[in-house]
Amino acid sequence: MIHGETISTKIQILIVDDDKKLCRLVADYLSPMGYDVASAHDGTQGLEMLLSGEFHAVILDVMMPKMDGFEMLKQLRKHSDIPVLMLTARAEETDRIVGLEMGADDYLPKTFSSRELLARLRAVTRRYTPSEHRSVASPVKDDTLAVANLKIHLNARTVYLSEKPLTLTPLEYDLLVTLAKSPARVLSRDQLLDAVAGRNYDVFDRSVDVHISSLRRKLGEDPRNPRFIQTVRTVGYMFNDPDAPHP
Repeated sequence: MIHGETISTKIQILIVDDDKKLCRLVADYLSPMGYDVASAHDGTQGLEMLLSGEFHAVILDVMMPKMDGFEMLKQLRKHSDIPVLMLTARAEETDRIVGLEMGADDYLPKTFSSRELLARLRAVTRRYTPSEHRSVASPVKDDTLAVANLKIHLNARTVYLSEKPLTLTPLEYDLLVTLAKSPARVLSRDQLLDAVAGRNYDVFDRSVDVHISSLRRKLGEDPRNPRFIQTVRTVGYMFNDPDAPHP
């Protein structure tokens, strides 16, 4: 179960949960699937390991000693955009929304099936390119989407607003790119989910709205009159160029 050193090609996962039996069960299930799983049993230890180690994703419990999962996530997002899959016995919708608003990429109650955990984990790790590797020189020409004062560098997976970098989660970034690549076109929630996560699992559909809301805040949007991401009631969302001439 401990973070492996002999198979460097495996995806490195940290599970932060005070339930040691659950940690062992998750590790036993994920290890044959191509994952190396390390564990921490409180939020303080988990945060230290994440900030000093090489991990590709985190499975994070909410109710833990020393530092709960929400506080750990808050501290983690100051330093890292690593995918976070929240795991908790608290299944209320408000708890899920809080986790998503704080930067979690997905959310699972502890009644999850092992197959669902694997599907969601694959989805969040597939979207992720560690930020420390994004500045490495590449022979591929940087492909940039520029709209008004917003610039999206696709190869580097970075976003700048008025020349200032934005810190987006991998899912927020993918939502923004999906919308920006289809300007003036209404995309339903299902279309957005298909584009950023695929239909490998049933996703909490409200999470799209939460991530869009978080994305708008980072873009400095006025919710009553958004410049870039407009809501099309009962349908979905549409990306708008605020500098484009209107008929």
